[in-house]
Amino acid sequence: MTQSLLHRILDYANRADPYPIYEELRRTPVHHEAGGPYVISTYYEIRSLLHDPRISSDARNLASNTADPLAEPGPEEGALPPGFLKLDPPEHDRLRRMTNRPFGPPHSPHRVDGMRPELHDIVTGLIDGIGDPGRFDLVEEFSYPFPVTVICRLLGVPREDEPRFHVWADTLAASLDPDPDADAAGPGKGAHDARMELGMYLAGLIEERRKNPGEDMLSRLATAKGGDGPMSTMELLSTAALLLIAGHETTVNLITNGMLTLLRHPDVLRRLREDPRLAVPIVEELLRFEPPVQLVPQRTTLADIEVRGVTIPKGAPLWLVLASGNRDPQRFEDPDRFDPDRPDIQHLGLGSGIHSCFGAPLARLETQFALAELARRLENPRLLQDPPPYRQNAVLRGPRQLHITCDGIRA
Repeated sequence: MTQSLLHRILDYANRADPYPIYEELRRTPVHHEAGGPYVISTYYEIRSLLHDPRISSDARNLASNTADPLAEPGPEEGALPPGFLKLDPPEHDRLRRMTNRPFGPPHSPHRVDGMRPELHDIVTGLIDGIGDPGRFDLVEEFSYPFPVTVICRLLGVPREDEPRFHVWADTLAASLDPDPDADAAGPGKGAHDARMELGMYLAGLIEERRKNPGEDMLSRLATAKGGDGPMSTMELLSTAALLLIAGHETTVNLITNGMLTLLRHPDVLRRLREDPRLAVPIVEELLRFEPPVQLVPQRTTLADIEVRGVTIPKGAPLWLVLASGNRDPQRFEDPDRFDPDRPDIQHLGLGSGIHSCFGAPLARLETQFALAELARRLENPRLLQDPPPYRQNAVLRGPRQLHITCDGIRA
C-alpha cells in the first residue's frame, strides 16, 4: 500500500533527503489526512501562522477527538509541567521574560558575547583531542560535546554530571518523534521517566544554588527578584529542563548539518578557511537550507481559521513544516541551491513570533566558531559515508554520526 505523505515525512527511510516530500506537500499548501493534523508547508502561510494569536502551543487546547502522531501523552503524577515553549500568553510571556533577564538584553546584554573566549577554548580543546584524524565521528568527538559543554557551563551543571544529562536529553528528544503506528505507551513512559529523573536532579542542583549562588544562569534564576516575582519551584524546574534540552539539541544538528553541507560544497569550505568572517552568512544560509528543526508540531487552533481557502477547525492539531517553507520557490530564488551569498535570507530556521528560538544568539555564535575552526584546522577533510546515518527523529533532523577523514590537523 502506498504510504501517505504524513507517514513518509516520519519514515526513517526518507530522513537523508526529505525535501522531495516537502515539494509534494507544497502542491497542497494545507494538507490534511483523515484523523491527522493539518500540515502547512509554504513560507508565507507558515510565517503568518507563527505570528497568529489564534494559534496555541498549549496541548490542553487540542480537541479531545483529534489524533496527532506527534502528540505527547497527558501529564502524569509527579511529571514536570510544560516549559514556556509549550505555553501561551500570559504565562509564556512572564516565564520567557524572567528567563531572559540573566541571558540577554536589556538586563544581561553581554552574556552571550562575553562567552567568546570560552567558546574558543572549548572548540580548540575538542579539535586538539580528536583521536585519529584518519577516521573520526564528528558528532561524537565534536558536535555533541561542544554545545553540551557550553549549556552546562552556562547553567552551572557540574562537568561530571554531563554523561547523565546526555541520556536524559536523548530520551526526551526522541519522544518528539514516536512511530505513528507504535504503541504510544512505550515512548511516553520513557520520556516520563527521563523527565522525572531530570527533575529530581535539577531540584537538588537548584536547592544547592539557592544556598550558595554563583554567577551561573541557574543561580540567577533561583534567586531572581523582580516585577514578575520569583518563579515557583516547579516553574524553575521545567524552565531549567527546557534550557538544558533546547540549549543543545538544535546546535548539535546545526553544526553537523553545517559540516556535512560544507564537505559537499568544497568551494565554500575553501572560502571559509581563507576568510572566517564568511561563517556569519554561511550559518544563516544553513538555517535556511538545512534547518535543525524541520517542523513545529503540536500547535492547535483556538478558533476556526481559513488558510488558502481551507477552514481549519478550532482545536485541530497543526504542523508547520519550517524546512519546507525555507525551500519555497515562491519566496526564495533557486531554493534548493546552497548559496551563502544570497542577498536575502529571511529564513524560518529559528522560528518566528513569540516562540522564536530563545537561544538563537548563542546557537549562531557556537556554530560560527565551530565551522570556522573546523575549516581552518582540518587538512583536506572528506566524507567517509554519504549520506550518513540519521537520527530517528523527523522534528530534530540531523546525522547520528558523521565519519570524516583528513590528512592531519593544523596547529
